[in-house]
Amino acid sequence: METGIQEKGSLSIHTENIFPIIKKFLYSDHEIFLRELVSNAVDATQKLKKLSSYGEFNGELGDLKVTIKLDKDAKTITISDNGIGMTAEEIKKYINQIAFSGATEFVEKYKDKGDESKIIGNFGLGFYSAYMVASNVEIITKSYKEDSEAVRWECDGSTEYELTSAEKAERGSDIILHIAEDSEEFLDEHRLRGILEKYGKFLPVQIEFEDKVINNVSPIWTKNPADLVDQDYIDFYKELYPYSEDPLFWIHLNVDYPFNLTGVLYFPKLKNDFQGQREKIQLYSRQVFITDEVKDIVPDFLQLLHGVIDSPDIPLNVSRSYLQSDGNVKKINGYITRKVADKLSELFKNNREEFEKKFDDIGLFVKYGIISDEKFYEKAKDFCLLKNVDGKYFTISEYRDFVKDNQTDKNDTQVWLYTTDEKKQDAFVQSAKKRSYDILQLTSVIDSHFINALEQKVEKTTVKRVDAETLDKLIEKDFKLESILTQDDQDKAKKLFEEIAGNKTANIQVEAMPVDELPVVITFPEFMRRMTDMQASSGQKSMFGDMPLMFTVSLNANHPVIGRIIQTENEDDQKVLAKQVYDLALLSQGLLTGNDLTQFIQRTVTTL
Repeated sequence: METGIQEKGSLSIHTENIFPIIKKFLYSDHEIFLRELVSNAVDATQKLKKLSSYGEFNGELGDLKVTIKLDKDAKTITISDNGIGMTAEEIKKYINQIAFSGATEFVEKYKDKGDESKIIGNFGLGFYSAYMVASNVEIITKSYKEDSEAVRWECDGSTEYELTSAEKAERGSDIILHIAEDSEEFLDEHRLRGILEKYGKFLPVQIEFEDKVINNVSPIWTKNPADLVDQDYIDFYKELYPYSEDPLFWIHLNVDYPFNLTGVLYFPKLKNDFQGQREKIQLYSRQVFITDEVKDIVPDFLQLLHGVIDSPDIPLNVSRSYLQSDGNVKKINGYITRKVADKLSELFKNNREEFEKKFDDIGLFVKYGIISDEKFYEKAKDFCLLKNVDGKYFTISEYRDFVKDNQTDKNDTQVWLYTTDEKKQDAFVQSAKKRSYDILQLTSVIDSHFINALEQKVEKTTVKRVDAETLDKLIEKDFKLESILTQDDQDKAKKLFEEIAGNKTANIQVEAMPVDELPVVITFPEFMRRMTDMQASSGQKSMFGDMPLMFTVSLNANHPVIGRIIQTENEDDQKVLAKQVYDLALLSQGLLTGNDLTQFIQRTVTTL
């Protein structure tokens, strides 16, 4: 029905031009225009579907889809849908008036301030993102309503528009972008395909580009878990991360109160890769990709997981570039933490043997959670496993019972011993084993922080590396060994090794140790070494700067070699012997380098 619409006018904004403001402040990334326009087209088709289900549209739905066409010669990009379309009145309402509250005041208030943080979040302007890349935009649209007339709207980015009748046989809308000279990068089909696949890979309506559908309209998180098998989840993981190993297991999220949230979170094989695993969770809103920076929604330690979260209730700024503070965000954060803890608890209880096999891969994640989230710890303390050098796993409470009798010191405090490198610290591990002490393996990049958390959370427990002290000082008992050296001989030994060491960072002391211990033992104070490890794991400079690490040199007063050195009358021979056992101790801790190492090798060879 032809009515011959022909109208010119100004957009209802009392300022000279809103578009430079939109272009400068609203969207920092210009490729977003395609996400916004395609999302609008999807919404138009979804609305028609709903109207049909309500009985308000009785026509044929047909093949609902969104089509993107590129015309390099005409320098246009056209986004077409066969959704609800618009009447002339609806164009005036939704396009001309830029239907948002307080628009005039908003523009007047912020147009000169250049403050993006205030601009964002005040109104929603999906369609107008087109003007970031287009010098002129046309809309040709026809409403689904009976006897509707097709109309054409055009605006060149000023506040002036033109609305006229148009020729269009089918319902729906065509948005035609005449690409500006400074945005001709978007006239490349590979660039457009990349953007469409990034933001529209899982949109719920078919997206067609260059005669090919580029999206999966029913991704796994939209389906009922009861209808899925393990292979479905693994296949979807490969779709998200094509070159990754299979995940260990996953959690299907599905909640509709007090917020809507769906998704699938996967546990990857973490090993010791702490930083490289981050930013692998993708955030969607109604199947539209938003971001992979989910730090406000997902607790820090859960960002080591992979997968997808989809929620229409997550408050986004107008450009959907970042999250805004909101009560729902905290609720979602807490919900995800609880679901993850419940899943791990369930796996542990249902099949501990299988859980233990996976723990080396997920231990980093569990420990990180214990360090950073008290609520997670309350559940994780029952499934966090400690592994000893014999390869046996214990829960925290099981380990307390296991070492209680033999590793409780004279102050009734349990002492848990650990190694960070069993091969390098083998001599100390073997010495501890002679006393029937148990030694834990704590080798991950965050174990220095995890140890601190254990000491804070587990009552009357201290954790020490196996080379932090000599054994009698690691776990102090009520009895003490007597020295077979006289006090005078002890003083001589101390003075001799201070000369030999010539090192202000080495604290020389004489101790009565078992005769089967080494003659000289080098240990590092637990506090200083742990602080250094913690700062190294977080990428910070050590609080001790470039100072060499302090260490203690303990001379075993009961070892025959020390007695023999003291009794050697020739001063030169005495120094050679002392230097040899001292260098052996340095070598055992990886501290013997350079010329000292060369001389040690030469001395050793000459005695063969």
